[in-house]
Amino acid sequence: MSEEILLKREVEGTAIPAGTKKKLPEGTAVVVTQDLGGTFTIHATAEGGLFRIEGRDADALGRKVIESQRTASGKEAGEEEIWGVLKTCYDPEIPVNIVDLGLIYSMELKTTDGGGKRVEVKMTLTAQGCGMGPSIAADARQKILTLPGVQEAQVDVVWDPPWGPQMITPDGRKKLGMD
Repeated sequence: MSEEILLKREVEGTAIPAGTKKKLPEGTAVVVTQDLGGTFTIHATAEGGLFRIEGRDADALGRKVIESQRTASGKEAGEEEIWGVLKTCYDPEIPVNIVDLGLIYSMELKTTDGGGKRVEVKMTLTAQGCGMGPSIAADARQKILTLPGVQEAQVDVVWDPPWGPQMITPDGRKKLGMD
């Protein structure tokens, strides 16, 4: 079991799986249960359970703040970089990224009228009732927008075809102990 820590300042958390925002007061006892993809999943029993904390608020957990992905290299992001950033997005309840979970159905990179890049993603969730869906989609969109040259990003949650465990990649299956 992980060590209990006290929040070093008030921080906004996203309740899991409801997806609602809640201010967690300084001094709240929490346990970090997942630290993946630049976000943290914490357990705060006194505050009602599990919450996602953004990387920019890592200092509240006594950790180093996680900066954005945008670089000054001047090189525009291509499909490889977009897939790479999608692999940093996680369902806060599952320790496998959304690509390896088989949640990404399509990703299209288009050129805008102004010469910039627009990324369109179609994704699903493991269950239609997942309250974290909007949060996971927003996380993916925000991370895509940090990539050089990307001016627009749209991430839509779709339900067709329905997701099933057979969609998990071999890497994801291995991480989940399914093979």
